[in-house]
Amino acid sequence: MPGSRGSQRRPSVELYERIVDAIRAGHYPPGSALPSEPELAGELGVSRPALREALILLQEDGVITVRRGVGRTVSTGTPHRGFERLNSVEKLLGGETAAVRVLARSTEEPTDLVLQHLPVPAASEIRFWESIVDVDGSPACLVQEWILPDDSLAELASELPEALRVASEQPRTMLDVLTSRFPQLSLRGSSAITASVLGGQRGAAFRRPSDTPVVLITQVVRSDSTPLLIGKYMLPSGAPAVPLLQTR
Repeated sequence: MPGSRGSQRRPSVELYERIVDAIRAGHYPPGSALPSEPELAGELGVSRPALREALILLQEDGVITVRRGVGRTVSTGTPHRGFERLNSVEKLLGGETAAVRVLARSTEEPTDLVLQHLPVPAASEIRFWESIVDVDGSPACLVQEWILPDDSLAELASELPEALRVASEQPRTMLDVLTSRFPQLSLRGSSAITASVLGGQRGAAFRRPSDTPVVLITQVVRSDSTPLLIGKYMLPSGAPAVPLLQTR
């Protein structure tokens, strides 16, 4: 890029770059906790409001993570996978630090959303799983998943219905079962991202106010050309960053 570095940049972006340079130089190693806001502002010789804007950008870009009770930590590497590469949300959000908490495991008639995306009769009964993914002990994502009826699943993989039946007693998501147990399936996903609020029932599950803003990701998973699973992922403000990959 012509011109001197940072000559046309906003102050928050210039400060963003200074912190990234310090991370690359090893001053703030990957996995380490950043100093507190007052300490970091003092080290960098900037005001706390200016620093806060840069920290927001760093969190949005996945350079740092912010977790309740933990604070700001430097990410351990550039994320390589996202929803379009199909990894379960518990792995995306934290790996070993993430834990799935079961809210519901049931069968139910498909909702209008399900009927729009999955080839199922309106009067059929399909599996419905609802889970909370906790990261470092704090609720980070509410997951709702619906999947094809067992007879349709058996046509794709004969062991699939039994694998889901067994997994229903385990703390994991449907997508985790599919991606870890059935690598022979040619799976791909497409996602839509919208903004919403938690609402009363979901707010109670998160222990957050009902008007808490959330990012809502709706994902349809296909095996070859067959829609197989639909999932809704609700991430409230302050949740860890989720890497997304787009391809063409």
